[in-house]
Amino acid sequence: MKIKWLNSTLASTLGALALLPVVATAADSNIPATKFDLSQWKLTLPMDANNDGKVDEIDVKEIKKYSHNDFFYLNEKGHMVFVAPNVATTTSGSTNTRSELRQMLRGTKTKIGTHDPRNNFAIKTHPLSRKFAMVGGKLEATLYVDHVATRAKYGNKPPAYSVVVGQIHADKGSDELKKKTGFGWGNEPIKIYYKKWPNHTKGSVFWNYERNLAKDNPNRIDIAYPIWGNTWENPEDPGDKGIALGEEFSYVINVHEDIMYLTFSSPNHETVKYEINLANNVDAYGKVDPKDHPYGYLGDAMYFKAGAYNQCSSADQAGSWYAACPGTGDWEKDKAAGDYTSVTFTRLTVGKSAKP
Repeated sequence: MKIKWLNSTLASTLGALALLPVVATAADSNIPATKFDLSQWKLTLPMDANNDGKVDEIDVKEIKKYSHNDFFYLNEKGHMVFVAPNVATTTSGSTNTRSELRQMLRGTKTKIGTHDPRNNFAIKTHPLSRKFAMVGGKLEATLYVDHVATRAKYGNKPPAYSVVVGQIHADKGSDELKKKTGFGWGNEPIKIYYKKWPNHTKGSVFWNYERNLAKDNPNRIDIAYPIWGNTWENPEDPGDKGIALGEEFSYVINVHEDIMYLTFSSPNHETVKYEINLANNVDAYGKVDPKDHPYGYLGDAMYFKAGAYNQCSSADQAGSWYAACPGTGDWEKDKAAGDYTSVTFTRLTVGKSAKP
């Protein structure tokens, strides 16, 4: 009887302990989730630690206790660092590495599929908007770029020496849906870039809108809008108009109803704002773009992303996206050679949209 009582008491005690919150210790001091709310994010890393042939992902539950000393960690100031070498494991169909968060509106409810509307948001005019986790949403971030790749075989190609630090990605739909509606191509209504040429003291910040068309459509291109400095194709030195490495800036992506409201601010620069209706083909300057989808991103499921999406592709092939940036795949060697990108966030929040 005493043994049964002891076993029962021990089980009850262990059960109670299991319910206690996990408290970060000194050994956990570099875990980003101890300083940032990552309860609706999963992480994609530029590595394949389990050798399954796929890029490693850390889900919402795991990220609460996760850090990686090279690619995802808190620095000594408690800021969240993302690092991506030029040469490393990439996601399927991509030649660009990333250490990047993907919004997961389902949280830890893994019975809801990644592509389920309940894990994504849509704009108000979407015919099935009520089925989504949210109508619109808002992403706010403050960050500084520590480093961008300094070498590229084709330095004149627009993505060379650049990194994407925040974006909205449209979810890829089924082939049948694409044929019927023209939606679900997995394009991006916004990607926020930082680019610094190796011989410049400062870089440029700009954002791109991708026409929402099929991958094989020649009109499916990114249209760049300036923020501070130049856009991605301009090799001119931005001078004082640019942003230096280590210089903090902020962005707000606020998708309210059908409109994407953008605000970019920095202590040393004027605040820049844009807005664009995601339910039509009127661009951010108020002009109709006859080459874009007439309904923009009206029929798409969408989600936010933030981190370091290295644009310095190591692929040496035709096409404007492939700058053939060097790297060995050995992190220590590539770090020493400058063949990587690093971005540090001091603030990152995501939530419901707000009426401007």
